[in-house]
Amino acid sequence: MIAITRYLIFLPLFLLALSVAKSQSFSSFDTLAIPAKYKPEFRRERNHELIDAEQKAILGSDGNRDNLFAPSDKEEINLMLSQSLVKKVDWLQYSIETDAGFDHRLKVNYLFGLENLLKYFRQNWKQQSDRKINPLNLSAIISAYEACMNADRLGRSIENIVYPLSYDAGTNLINANIFEKNPGYQPVKDRLVLKLCQLHPGRIFSILQQNPDVPFADSLVRAIAKKYPRQLYDYAAAGNKLGVIIRNISDDMFIKTIATMARSKSGQQYFPFLDNIVNGKLTLKEIDAAKDDSVLYYQLLVKTQMDYVARAINKDTAFEFKSLTRRLEDKAKADFINIINGLHNERNPEIRFRCIQALNAQELYYLAVSSDGSIYTSSFVKGVYPLMMQKINNRGDSLLMLLNFDKYRKFIKMSAGFNTLDHFLASFPKSDQPGEEDPANTLMRAFVKNLEKSDGLEDGVDVADSYASIAETLKPVAERMLLNIQDNYRRTVASNNTKGMAIYNILNKLFLSADTTQKIDLTKELGIPPVYEVPFSALGYDSGHVAVQLFIYGDKDGIGVFPGLISMFNNPNWKIDGSNKQWVTISSAKGRPVSLFMNRPLPEETGEDAKAQEALCQYLEKNGIIPSVTINRGHSYNAPYTIEQMSAASKIVFMGSCGGYRMIHDILAKAPDAHIIGTKQIADAPVNNPFLKLIMEKLRAGSNIEWIPFWKELDKMVTDKIFEDYVPPHKNLGALFIKAYTKAMGREEENQ
Repeated sequence: MIAITRYLIFLPLFLLALSVAKSQSFSSFDTLAIPAKYKPEFRRERNHELIDAEQKAILGSDGNRDNLFAPSDKEEINLMLSQSLVKKVDWLQYSIETDAGFDHRLKVNYLFGLENLLKYFRQNWKQQSDRKINPLNLSAIISAYEACMNADRLGRSIENIVYPLSYDAGTNLINANIFEKNPGYQPVKDRLVLKLCQLHPGRIFSILQQNPDVPFADSLVRAIAKKYPRQLYDYAAAGNKLGVIIRNISDDMFIKTIATMARSKSGQQYFPFLDNIVNGKLTLKEIDAAKDDSVLYYQLLVKTQMDYVARAINKDTAFEFKSLTRRLEDKAKADFINIINGLHNERNPEIRFRCIQALNAQELYYLAVSSDGSIYTSSFVKGVYPLMMQKINNRGDSLLMLLNFDKYRKFIKMSAGFNTLDHFLASFPKSDQPGEEDPANTLMRAFVKNLEKSDGLEDGVDVADSYASIAETLKPVAERMLLNIQDNYRRTVASNNTKGMAIYNILNKLFLSADTTQKIDLTKELGIPPVYEVPFSALGYDSGHVAVQLFIYGDKDGIGVFPGLISMFNNPNWKIDGSNKQWVTISSAKGRPVSLFMNRPLPEETGEDAKAQEALCQYLEKNGIIPSVTINRGHSYNAPYTIEQMSAASKIVFMGSCGGYRMIHDILAKAPDAHIIGTKQIADAPVNNPFLKLIMEKLRAGSNIEWIPFWKELDKMVTDKIFEDYVPPHKNLGALFIKAYTKAMGREEENQ
């Protein structure tokens, strides 16, 4: 006996089927026998054949060619659905055919409707869209069709029959396509639109755009306007019926304001200030006075950001706060950061940083935090940061208080990465009370606290990315940071906070693994590859042979540097094979077996370089050679082609192209275990060549690649200042933090 409670959820559907079936119940049609000699009139034989074909098709649509429709894993439910599909439909066919009250035209009509009903069900019960029909509703749909047919023949409305049905069942019913003249048809269609809106509140505007004539359109717009102001703005600007409906709402100041903005050529510039405009704190005229001046407009954005942050602290979240922040970031990069980055070769700082001189400390701060990943080291270290500190009288604590600590984790992460964190923390005053913690230490304790309360993982990523830099330059700060991480882990364990436990466990393991004496196996602990080291044993294929693949492109620069790459290996430790017209192979003559495969930088104008890369990749695959190290030498626009072609087994990826640091996520999508080296700024041979030379010698010696000492050794080999912008793998902890967190939470969900 199967527990009754297991099927209580389906009871309403079957009760509905019982209530709307006017002529026969499940039990009655199960016992009524269709006469053996029954045969439909020849004029309607084709109608019956088509219905029979749909019944058969539905029975087979579950993947099994049998007489059971089994969309559920419950045998009893499948039997009930099959009974409705076979016996109920057969009985309906017989009832329609033998009903003396129907003439030929009506019989054809209702048989045609039954065919359409089943066809729509068959076509859509497996769909993954609004058209999807829940197969468990089949019995209710068939019974509702019979009830609608009986009401329709008497000229009565079908409204009360369809209203109780779910959206999918009601939609299936009206797609019988025979009730269009029924007095309840249009009200039913309108009600189904409302049900669809209730199912998908985030798509109400899109639904209304397709159904603008529903009588409740303006009421729905009023109801959702403040929840989806960006959608309201977009649809208010449209020249269609829905746009007219929105613009005709004149008694709602919020909607009226957005509609006015949407019809303005400057609407996109107004929108970030929506909340202050609606609340009368800012006028369109005031925005107009600033919108054509990049400095004034940016300053207005910052002022509004600070206002909204202060309100958010008091649980008063402004409309479109995120839109304001995105606009602020876009303007910071476009009007300031891109300019000073572009002038990186300008030696006169007065010329290079002229565009940011008019900004105050708060505005400079937002330039920094809005450009993480795109601001050059020199732009931050020589321009934005010192000017910001100068304008705040070298008081970092005062600056953060003015900003209500908005995005302070991002700023600390960037300061750590650019080696200015020690200077920033030193600008905080010391505590003048015995036993009281210094403000700088309080800040760094807050830096790692309550990460589980943040939206998303951005704050956790910033903490992860900051640690390697802090550990290298501020060891006492790093030691306290680690202790604070461990304290927070214990706190989240005590409160049984799943997200917090995952975050702090990952950070603790990541940070501890920086100390090789701890012997933290990150693969075992977190399911990610080691962060600070790539064992030599992990790089080999075919009994320990290591393959390195270098992608180079046939532009002027690639052609120019290629001879220098070859000459680096013109010594007794290496053998150079240049016999192939499309690539060169360099193999170790002493030490461990290591091979470097480089395509020749043949002319890009004719696509010869691409053909050479393709030919080399095919050669490697055909011969079972699996590169575990990938080197990219080319401009930033070439990088995607390297990522597309590189080995998914790559454990080390060096992006020797401008801005390669920003390709981290794309690289990890192709090679999930890769340790990535990239630059935030320009990439050039003074760094790229020494890296290649050092990594090849380490491999030839069979050494593990330990990134912290490796990077220090490389630093001694490189004399060019651009080395500061290269980011080693052990400082790319944020991406690995996300991977580890995703795996941890996935395991947690599996265990629940």
